[in-house]
Amino acid sequence: MDSITTSSLFIILGVLILLSAYFSSSETGMMSINRYRLKHLENEGHKGAIRVQKLLQRPDRLIGLILIGNNLVNIAASSIATIICMRLFGHLGLGVATAITTFSLTLVVLIFAEVTPKTLAALYPEKISFPSSFILLPLMFVLYPFVFLVNGICNGLLALFRISPINDDGKNLSREELRTVVHEAGALIPQKHQDMLVGILDLEKVTAEDIMVPRSDIVSIDINDDWKDIQKQLVNSQHTRVLLFRDSIDDAVGFVHVRDALRLLSKDQFTKSSLLRAVREIYYTPESTPLHTLMYKFQAAKERIGLVVDEYGDIQGLVTLEDILEEIIGDFTTSFLPDHSKEADMQTDGSVLIDGSANIRELNKELDWQFPTEGPKTLNGLILEYLEEIPEANISIRLAGYPIEIIEMKDNMVKKVRVLPEYFRSAELEQTE
Repeated sequence: MDSITTSSLFIILGVLILLSAYFSSSETGMMSINRYRLKHLENEGHKGAIRVQKLLQRPDRLIGLILIGNNLVNIAASSIATIICMRLFGHLGLGVATAITTFSLTLVVLIFAEVTPKTLAALYPEKISFPSSFILLPLMFVLYPFVFLVNGICNGLLALFRISPINDDGKNLSREELRTVVHEAGALIPQKHQDMLVGILDLEKVTAEDIMVPRSDIVSIDINDDWKDIQKQLVNSQHTRVLLFRDSIDDAVGFVHVRDALRLLSKDQFTKSSLLRAVREIYYTPESTPLHTLMYKFQAAKERIGLVVDEYGDIQGLVTLEDILEEIIGDFTTSFLPDHSKEADMQTDGSVLIDGSANIRELNKELDWQFPTEGPKTLNGLILEYLEEIPEANISIRLAGYPIEIIEMKDNMVKKVRVLPEYFRSAELEQTE
């Protein structure tokens, strides 16, 4: 060492600190890189991504390689710095020179070889990892025996605690984690597409009972009615499929396609008997069937519509494939204007008029409200459950934080309510705070 000049030692020390910064940034960059984007780039044939993916197949070996290199460089830098300080401050004594070396080198390494390069790598992991892999991959081959020995000892210690160095759990996303990834995509995925993806993830949580058309709202025809009335109902029907029943909807006959009825009418063969022959078999589904399961069943049975039954086999409502699709892509008929809702009627004074039969989930979705969905499915049912009695008209209640005025009652049902603007003012204040 005496033959090497002090200026040369400074140059060597600077190179060692740069190497330490390289290893530090490589470690952070490799560990911070987005594994799913990395997989995507690998599938597209990106050479840097392929190299990084190969290194990350065994992260224990990668970390071992980086730390071996980093520690060797730091130890060498410490030795060089000690020699330099002995030459510059040896006259002050060995203890003083060592103290100066320790303090100075720690400060330099901390700033230039640790914090700065690691912060840079955390912010731009791909820009650091891809070029770094070009050096680390052949270095892994050269130092593999040493890396294998170190990792063998480390993995043996981990085995004592029943910890495996190969863990694939981090590569899998749960449904909630995937939902978070979708929301965090920001402008990379349009908001409509985010809503569709989240809607697909939520299908498992929603059942046929949640989206069905209630029994009382099913458009149906009594086959025992006067034939002229039946003809009129079919001709004026706004639906392509209509349910036929005898006397009571519980005695359902089947669905008739209006197209089939018009075809019979055009051939002068439109009679009750011919209409009954054109009836299609009814598909029944339990009210507790999750929507993703129901969609698969519709697909397997080549059905688009079915009746929802409870545990006793009684018909509770009707569900269609369109209802399931609306859970994913949104309502086909609802305007995109923010002040419009098929469930509610916005008033000029800021209040909202709502039909008592309105579905709670639809209200929450369209108006961004937070009515409880565990229990009754309609606003009428929610109010009756809350009051535990049949209310009278023109009374006001506060339900789940919403000031509600009952406007109209009919047949022991809440027909019309008004949500007062007091709620909207309080909501705005909460958002401001």
